[in-house]
Amino acid sequence: MKNTRLDMGRLAAMDTARAARLLHRVREETLAGRTPPVAPRPVIDASWQRMARLGLDPDRGTSSVLLRRDELEERRRTTLLAEVMQTLTRGLAGIADASLQIMVVTDEHGRVLWRQGNAGVLRRANGICLEEGAAWTERTTGTNAVGTALALGRAVQVHSAEHYLHTLHDWTCAAAPVRDPRDRRLLGILDVSGPASTFHPAMLALVDSVAQLAEAEMRERHRRSVERLRAVAAPVLCRVGGRAVVVDPYGWTAAVTGLAPVDRVPLPKSFRAGRVRLPSLGACAVEALPGGWLLRVEEEAGTPDAEAAQRVVLDLSRPRRWTVSVSGPAGGWQQELSPRHAELLYLLALHRDGRTAAELAEDVFGDRTRTVTVRAEMSRVRRTLAGVLAHRPYRFREEVTVEVLRPESPSDLLPHSTAPAVRAGAAG
Repeated sequence: MKNTRLDMGRLAAMDTARAARLLHRVREETLAGRTPPVAPRPVIDASWQRMARLGLDPDRGTSSVLLRRDELEERRRTTLLAEVMQTLTRGLAGIADASLQIMVVTDEHGRVLWRQGNAGVLRRANGICLEEGAAWTERTTGTNAVGTALALGRAVQVHSAEHYLHTLHDWTCAAAPVRDPRDRRLLGILDVSGPASTFHPAMLALVDSVAQLAEAEMRERHRRSVERLRAVAAPVLCRVGGRAVVVDPYGWTAAVTGLAPVDRVPLPKSFRAGRVRLPSLGACAVEALPGGWLLRVEEEAGTPDAEAAQRVVLDLSRPRRWTVSVSGPAGGWQQELSPRHAELLYLLALHRDGRTAAELAEDVFGDRTRTVTVRAEMSRVRRTLAGVLAHRPYRFREEVTVEVLRPESPSDLLPHSTAPAVRAGAAG
């Protein structure tokens, strides 16, 4: 077998003990700088070289400082992976359990967000710190399927002594990246891990297929969101003279008038209402729409209409129905508000300089520690009002004019509310 390379098919054909002995010898000889009886797989060899350059001790443990529970919940809540967890679980968790393995889902930084599967293997995984909140990058845990898939951006299987750290040699794992189909940004890693005796070369293809299934679901969700934006865009574009295009927050086109249609308009990372110059369109006036942006191409730079100033009216004058209206040069739109969102927007209207999550938690609950709940609600508000709301701290954007319509009697202001800051305003 000298001067040949290992492959998963060859390992699968061997009995478990013989495969383990061969992999241990390959690793030992390679890390010592000697010629092994069989060359390691290229993906493993390259990872081992990265670990050596990092100076990672192959005899170190896999301990990790876990995320705090509130930070773990925040990462779970804000990742797009949360929307496809049912698909991931349906595709892999049952198979992992039946095959004495576990399914693991990490974020784009390699932090474990969720894990499910065989109860005994879950307990065993605690011993190597493969638990929720732990870090599993190559830098922290050496060559492993999660970390190596993160490093390469593609599906990877790592078996037994192919792991750089000796403490992982009794494990096998297969992992695949999951990407946001809207912009191909890495969202995280889907992994199946278990005792080395559960190794099967087909697991990699299965994990990769389920990851692609999740991406397909996200792609369909995005298509439906663009369709909803298209319905909003149609009456807006009817009122707009000249050239204009409506795009979602990622630049995908929902509707266009006076321009050749394109699938996507590249948007800068920092994007807001006002005037902006885009390489593909030139100077544009930008207005926020629910779920996207209206880009009006300026016929002549500096026209009075180009500033796209916007006005927000928060109508709290009625006892049971509250709305927010956004208007600009091209027209306006209105959104009904839930009781909680009405409270939050009212507080931001009072504090134009902005409020942190802790300050809003104090305003709404009288408890500064309830930031996770506040962030979750503000995330929902900003899905519609991202064009007029900023964050860090949460606030209405400086260029937006905000008006609050209050009831005639102060005591009728959001009568359902128990928020200390709202009740203080109602008492006035």
